[in-house]
Amino acid sequence: MKILIVEDEAHTGEYLRQGLREAGYFVELARNGVDGLHEATEGGYDLLILDVMLPGIDGWSLLQSLRRKNQRVPVLFLTARDSVEDRVKGLELGADDYLVKPFSFSELLARVKSILRRGAAVQDATSLQVADLHLDLVRRRVMRKGQRVDLTAKEFGLLELFMRRRGEVLPRTLIASKVWDINFDSDSNVIDVAVRRLRAKIDDGFDLKLLQTVRGMGYVLEDPHGEA
Repeated sequence: MKILIVEDEAHTGEYLRQGLREAGYFVELARNGVDGLHEATEGGYDLLILDVMLPGIDGWSLLQSLRRKNQRVPVLFLTARDSVEDRVKGLELGADDYLVKPFSFSELLARVKSILRRGAAVQDATSLQVADLHLDLVRRRVMRKGQRVDLTAKEFGLLELFMRRRGEVLPRTLIASKVWDINFDSDSNVIDVAVRRLRAKIDDGFDLKLLQTVRGMGYVLEDPHGEA
């Protein structure tokens, strides 16, 4: 597994590189955002460990650039910025995890392993299932309780996002960036309309309702009678 660290603080960067190499990973270190973006785009890494405050390009902008280029490398933010707003921003931009400095290396290593395991499982998956809802990624087909569900391309992408992140409340901003690749306009109801249409197709007519609205937060798809 190849890991890229983008960290401008020399001691922290070397500490991370040495520790992760001793844990068996191939690790490279970039000391500014410009080099980090180039390496992340060209290097074929399995994980990016990213500081927010970087010279050249900050971590937020670096991650946005990667996602605009459809680079889906998992990202772990490792930063001293510890406000709730910063954590939410990082996750909504497409990060997979957010760890605040100072940190214990054992916790960092556990999170790295967890992200890499999730990434491997998602990459290998050819189908997704929640309760009796089945999504076939190869044939682009959706079935609910044995019945075919016809979806548009956007609806399929929206459902795939919900199923990959089952049990997780997804805010509208995240849905907009992941499925529509746009910045969210608070005056627009495009996300709500799309979710209502998807819910009508996958939940209407079935006793078990899977797609739920969490007031003031977003939407979640889960089996209320099973594991999230």
